[in-house]
Amino acid sequence: MLKNLKVKEIMTNDVITVSPEEDVVFAFEKLMKYKISALPVVQDKKLQGIVTASDLGHNLILDNYELGTTVEKAMVLDVACVLPDDDLSSAVNKMKEHGSEGGIVNQLVVIEDGEIKGILSDGDIIKALKTDS
Repeated sequence: MLKNLKVKEIMTNDVITVSPEEDVVFAFEKLMKYKISALPVVQDKKLQGIVTASDLGHNLILDNYELGTTVEKAMVLDVACVLPDDDLSSAVNKMKEHGSEGGIVNQLVVIEDGEIKGILSDGDIIKALKTDS
């Protein structure tokens, strides 16, 4: 089934993003408001990095950020990406490849011709599997 479905068939199209100049506190509030786990960091329509709820939340709780810390200082630069026409099997493999310590990344940014087309989360994949069964 994973080889039969394309990323573009189940990805989230309306991607909520953040700019590198945004304060990490406001970025975290955006993550909580929209109940999402990651925000691609975009400047001039180009992907610069990504911030996650777990990374920001962890560091905010531990008070690791100085007042006024921007997303640019907290973002991950190596963003795991897929193409809209990739199948879900290859997307899942990419989630595993980019995970640390045997884990997975929970989301992949969907890029085509240098533009963000969507975001694919582990939740999107689980929903697709549930509707197929």
